[in-house]
Amino acid sequence: MTTVPVERHPWFPVSDCGQECLGPCATRRVADALTVGARLCRLGATTGRLVATLVADGTMARLLRRPRRALRARAAGSLLAALGIGVVVDDRRSDPHANGLIVANHISFLDVLALALVSPAAVVAKSDVVDMPVVAGLARRFGVIAVDRGTLRGLPAAVGDVSARLAAGSSVIVFPEGTTFCGRTGGAFRPAFFQAAVDAAVPVVPVRLRFVGPDGRAATAPSFIGDDSPLDTLRRVLRARGLTVVVRLERVEVPGADRRELSRRCERVLHTAESDIERSLI
Repeated sequence: MTTVPVERHPWFPVSDCGQECLGPCATRRVADALTVGARLCRLGATTGRLVATLVADGTMARLLRRPRRALRARAAGSLLAALGIGVVVDDRRSDPHANGLIVANHISFLDVLALALVSPAAVVAKSDVVDMPVVAGLARRFGVIAVDRGTLRGLPAAVGDVSARLAAGSSVIVFPEGTTFCGRTGGAFRPAFFQAAVDAAVPVVPVRLRFVGPDGRAATAPSFIGDDSPLDTLRRVLRARGLTVVVRLERVEVPGADRRELSRRCERVLHTAESDIERSLI
């Protein structure tokens, strides 16, 4: 099948991470065939139950009466557990229930599952991912906000949508790097969606995501980089041993009046958090 390349504008987000970032750490600790088979079975069964629950006649109407957070968190937790990924949440916010713009570094499509455990927020996602079969239906159910990374024409409308949701009291998750990195390094934060927090006058919660191995150091197996397909990432995760995703929620940042200053401030917070973590491992 021929892949149609995405058109690139001058501000198109590009990751400098590739297959060389995987190295031996991605495959050094490999689960045995029995473990991989068991994970595949659990993943298939869990996915089947979730899809059946979401699309069965009359079930969705009943589920929507439940707290949205409980539904999303339960689904996300089940999928991560099926993949053999543990979860650690380090919440440093003074008010864990405060709503606002949530900004996180971006490593993998699994980031969305990790964040769903701590917030019921809608997620801004690339339109080429949202349009994938099956994913499209689930995305609509959970209020995903699609943005076309290949053009800037739709960006103001997407920022306006996020701003309206924030002003209405909802939270929204954004990955301001605009693309994925291996987890050992990251990219600069792009300021566009920070404007939504400025316009709505809501706080911003920086979140540091890390996938780590048994030694506590960054694991690149879950990353979605280079020429990876979702299946490539899934294969590595299924074969990895002792993976944990660490979700570190930092103290909230006031929006201020300048989106660029706000984006730089949040970027510094997450880079400082990463430096603190690395020093603790020395």
